[in-house]
Amino acid sequence: MKVTLGRQSILLLGVNGLFALAGALSGTFLNVYLWKSRPDYSMLGWFTVSQQLALGATFWLAGKWVKEHDKMIALRLGTGLSGLFYMLVLWAGPKAVDWIWPLGILLGCSLGLFWLAFNVVYFEVTDRENRDLFNGWVGLLGSVTGIVGPWFSGLIISRMADNTGYRLIFTVSLVIYVIAVVCSFFLKKRKVSGTYCWDEPLKQLSRKGSPWRPLGVGLIAQGVREGVFAFLIALLVYVATQQEYKLGQFSLITSSVALVSYWAAGKWFKPRYRSMGMLSGAILLFLVLLPLLWKVGYGTLLFMGIGSAIGMPLYMLPMISAGFDLMGTSDENVEKRVELVVLRELCLMTGRLLGLASFLVIVQSQPSLQEMVWLIVALGAFPLVGWIAIRSLLSTHDPRAPQRK
Repeated sequence: MKVTLGRQSILLLGVNGLFALAGALSGTFLNVYLWKSRPDYSMLGWFTVSQQLALGATFWLAGKWVKEHDKMIALRLGTGLSGLFYMLVLWAGPKAVDWIWPLGILLGCSLGLFWLAFNVVYFEVTDRENRDLFNGWVGLLGSVTGIVGPWFSGLIISRMADNTGYRLIFTVSLVIYVIAVVCSFFLKKRKVSGTYCWDEPLKQLSRKGSPWRPLGVGLIAQGVREGVFAFLIALLVYVATQQEYKLGQFSLITSSVALVSYWAAGKWFKPRYRSMGMLSGAILLFLVLLPLLWKVGYGTLLFMGIGSAIGMPLYMLPMISAGFDLMGTSDENVEKRVELVVLRELCLMTGRLLGLASFLVIVQSQPSLQEMVWLIVALGAFPLVGWIAIRSLLSTHDPRAPQRK
């Protein structure tokens, strides 16, 4: 039977694509912009910590509104606050580095609201049969925006004097966020039911034999890598080349590879291949880091980026699908889908904060570049921990089992 996506799924992909495009245009260069104002690894680390703390708190607190009221408002508010964030960065200019915590908290709140609502709606408009296809399209759109956005931004920034290019790109992102808000009004208002259970994540993780326990460990392992890699790799490319255009080129090449790999994964990656595919992806994500131990240059960073673009879909699609599949295994879990989305994000946040904590400890002693690389390699091994944690879920869950929605 041919697997397809419904109209609401396609519209949700469109809103996600616009959100991703705005982020790709400005987000890739945001940390470089801050770095040029104050070259301080610790400052960027704390900026990311503030985002993660606000993101996790927003998921947990906003869960009540999303479950009991209107999740579409949360989706639009998150998109609008992202636009407000870049408006404030434009207003603050180089002095934005003096407002790291409030800006990081605002960005974290905007991301938390958007992704909480997006993940809940995503679960509601997909099922087990087309979830890998939807995830493949999300990755595909992310790759397309990753090709166009950073390359265009790098070209504009490198050709304009001072910070004029940054101001232009941040303004364009602001406009795209507004368009995304408008498009979101075409999404149907989703039904709400039940009462939000504040301590449900803790209940699930403390329950003996709960499948969310190994999945939680896997998500924490995923977050350990994400927390640092999300900002440090792009910054290292800039530090190695001192050219925004090179960073844009790096994103263009790696996102082009990711486009093909996500398309292939979405088309051919079936549930029965998840365990072996995830292991292969985890091994590849680690191996491509090893050349950095000999030299940190544009060539080795590009090799790592291309290898990661190939391995990431193999690793991420099983991890994402496994969590959302668990939400559909019983009527009780379906009813608690908001709380389970919050649980998922809190586990990721915990992992990201652990990774960032190790990064901040290292940078306090002003490490050499080689010491930073060893940290990157160590963090890059955590996808293997993630596979070990959830391999039983991938192997034992029957992909033919019906889902209750």
